[in-house]
Amino acid sequence: MTAHTDTPGSVTTVYKVSGMSCGHCEGAVSGELTELPGVTSVKAVATAGEVTVVSTTALDEEAVRAAVDEAGFELVGRA
Repeated sequence: MTAHTDTPGSVTTVYKVSGMSCGHCEGAVSGELTELPGVTSVKAVATAGEVTVVSTTALDEEAVRAAVDEAGFELVGRA
């Protein structure tokens, strides 16, 4: 499990996402994940197929999966 606490009250989790290939893809995934309650930061890296999410509490993986799906990509799991 790669979720860890950076500062008091924040959790950072790295997810593997398949299908991202460019900056537009990164923006689409980031935009959907930013809408989730508690998310404070999202950094998607298409070349690595990873998305780093910082949130106030641990996120429900099904909610993350639904957001990634809405962006048109597939959540593989945690990195």
